[in-house]
Amino acid sequence: MPTPVPIPPNGVDYRGKLVLAPMVRSGELPSRLTALSYGADLVWGPETVDRALIGTVRRINTRTGMVEYTRLPSNQTHTHDPNQGIENVIYRLDPVREKHKLIFQLGTSDAERAVAAARIVAGDVAGIDVNAGCPKPFSTSGGMGAALLKAPEKLAGILEALVGAIVPEHGVGISVKIRLLETAEETELLVRRLVRTGITGLTIHCRTTPMRPRERAIRGQLRMVAEVCREAGVACVMNGDVESREQAERLIEEFGVDGAMIATAAEKNPSCFARGPLRSWREVVERYVVFAMEVGNKMGNTKFMLNQMVPGREQVFKMVAGCKGYEDLVTALGMGEEAIAKAKEADAADGFALAKRAREEAKKEAARVKAEERAREREASLKRKRDESQGASPNKKLADQVTEIKPAPVANAA
Repeated sequence: MPTPVPIPPNGVDYRGKLVLAPMVRSGELPSRLTALSYGADLVWGPETVDRALIGTVRRINTRTGMVEYTRLPSNQTHTHDPNQGIENVIYRLDPVREKHKLIFQLGTSDAERAVAAARIVAGDVAGIDVNAGCPKPFSTSGGMGAALLKAPEKLAGILEALVGAIVPEHGVGISVKIRLLETAEETELLVRRLVRTGITGLTIHCRTTPMRPRERAIRGQLRMVAEVCREAGVACVMNGDVESREQAERLIEEFGVDGAMIATAAEKNPSCFARGPLRSWREVVERYVVFAMEVGNKMGNTKFMLNQMVPGREQVFKMVAGCKGYEDLVTALGMGEEAIAKAKEADAADGFALAKRAREEAKKEAARVKAEERAREREASLKRKRDESQGASPNKKLADQVTEIKPAPVANAA
């Protein structure tokens, strides 16, 4: 049996793992914590582009305890004040609950930038994964994602550079996520090249680049990919239409892969990582919202996720759309007084409470000004009527007097 590629001291073996897929928007910290709470073995964060990470400042959020990589708008300079709250958070992670469980997915098309970005975050994660499978123009237009499948030597060079720098410096493994190519022969050539770079894991998304998520995954090449990885001692993880732990175990047995990755099913109900039937949407949503408040997740992202998890037929689905802050949200969900107290704290920390109070004050002021304007208009109207009434009486008397004066008789000419 081939010898597995050694797992670095701070890395993690993908074998025997059911993991959360990297998903933009759907893979933020509260989603990952919810997945872990239901039994996910590892979680991938959303793809983060190398250029976005380079130049960030690492800080510990003193309220939440989360590690945050932040940057200020280009016209401002970091003050290193962890509570200033005006930075853009590029990446956020939980140093306790995600320890040894978080894989950072990197979007890159350049080996030098890949190493520079990976060095920034490698000390906080259990692995660096290169995205070579995303088919969206956001990635491919910059030569990243699935565009790398057409440049196998460039992709291999990026992986070799990361293995050569990050493994000895930080002791975490390097992996890659790819898609199927048009033919089994092309896929095999690519995989054989990539497993020689020193990576510890390879995830194969069982769709080609043009295929959309609604199209069923293709598993005809999966066994071959798994065998090539096994020969090289590299863990092989499958992705594509995996919906539960029980199904994942059957697929692992059937195709000889080492692990499985869940995406869409986890986006809708992350209790898919637990054994047995799915938990109710309300249980999952309330758990997710608590995590979101704890870590300071932006309200916009929280509402986006609830739109995936709350069934559209439920009355609360429309109520969620109208929520402006966490207090509104937990009230709409009927989560109770304890949750409302946490929601107020989260809103205040996010500046929402101050903004809400400012909006309310502005609304009151506008109403006051409008009321004063109406009062002035009423007074002016009454004054005009009084003036008209007072002015009409003398005129009328004068007219009456004129009608009463009879003309004097005209004398006959002599």
